[in-house]
Amino acid sequence: MPDKIEDPTAARSERASAPPHLRRLGEALKQLRKRKGWTLAEVSRRSGLSISALSKVQNGQMSLTYDKLVGLSSGLGVDVTYFFAPDAGAAAMAGAPNAAVVTGRRSVHRLGDGAHISTPVYDHVYPASELSHKLMAPIFADLKARTLEEFGPLMRHPGEEFTAVIEGRVEVHTEFYAPVVLEKGDAIYIDSTMAHAYLAAGDGPCRVLSVCTSSEHEMRTVLVGHGDAATPGLRVARGDQGGA
Repeated sequence: MPDKIEDPTAARSERASAPPHLRRLGEALKQLRKRKGWTLAEVSRRSGLSISALSKVQNGQMSLTYDKLVGLSSGLGVDVTYFFAPDAGAAAMAGAPNAAVVTGRRSVHRLGDGAHISTPVYDHVYPASELSHKLMAPIFADLKARTLEEFGPLMRHPGEEFTAVIEGRVEVHTEFYAPVVLEKGDAIYIDSTMAHAYLAAGDGPCRVLSVCTSSEHEMRTVLVGHGDAATPGLRVARGDQGGA
C-alpha cells in the first residue's frame, strides 16, 4: 500500500512549530529515509511502528518512548543517538561520508538540581534529568540499609555500572563474589545483570555516585519501591523540567 501523500507546505509548517527535540527527531528520520530510499511503509516494516505513527514523528507531532526509539534504531540499523544528534553527527551515524560526530549535548548539575527519589533503601538524585534518551544514567545515592535484611532481595537491571564512594564506607554484595568493603575514594565496576546491593558499612552518612548504562527509565523502574510494598515518595526539584 503506498504512503499517504502529504501536503508538503503543511508538513513543513508543522515541523517548524514543533519543539526542538521533536524537530530533530523528525528531520533525522526524514533524512535517513531519503538517504536509504525507504518509504514510510518500508520503515514501518523494519521497525514495527505504524505508518501513521511514523508520519507523526517525521512531522514533529509525536515523540517516542525509549523502547520504541530503540526498536526504530535497531530496525533501521543506526545508533539511537542518531535521532538526537545535530545534522553533521546525524549524517555520520547514518553512514554519510566525511562527517564528524558531534552531539553537542551538555548539562550542568548544581546542588539541589535533578530528580529526587526516596526509597526505603536509597535516596537518589538523577543529574541531567532534563536530557532525554541519555546513553547512561548518572545517579547520586545516599545509602540507608545497613544489613541485607533491611535491604531485601538483591536487585538487578540491564547494562553495567561504575560506582564510586563519595562519603562513608560501602559494603557491596553481589551474586557471584564475596562481599567487599569500599572506603571513600574507592570504586567498583560490575555487570548490572548480576544481582547486587550497596549497604552503608559505617555509622555516619554514606553517599555514592553510580553511572549505569541502563536508561534512566529502567533504573527508576527497578529502584522505586524496592524494599517496601508501599509506594515510596517522589519529589522533583528544580532542574527536572523534561526536554531533550
